Amino acid sequence: MVKAKYQSVLDLGEKLNIQNGDVSEDNGVLKVKGTAATQYEKNLLWDKIKEIGGENPADIKADIKVADTSVYARHTVKSGETLGKIAKHYYGDPMKYQKIFAANTDILKNPDLIHPNQELIIPNL
Repeated sequence: MVKAKYQSVLDLGEKLNIQNGDVSEDNGVLKVKGTAATQYEKNLLWDKIKEIGGENPADIKADIKVADTSVYARHTVKSGETLGKIAKHYYGDPMKYQKIFAANTDILKNPDLIHPNQELIIPNL
């Protein structure tokens, strides 16, 4: 029953390709384990858990580790994106584009010139 309640969390975990995943149910509590690629992906899972179960859900225990703690996320640029749009997506603040630019000066020379398919590091703040 509780597994069905959190099925969208499990589906998201599959979509994010969570590694070493394990799901079990014990006395009405869903136990979820796995390793997300980045902190951003871990946050997405926690946001989905809270969306379903509230701020402190008692019917799910999640142990989600992060494989790469050196970055917040990795982002592949899509057509029409700007560093400001990308910063707003990850940080909620388009002005933090400067942080993304600074973390990618090895491939970016101008914050106004990014190209589709470039993989950008989204730094931890």
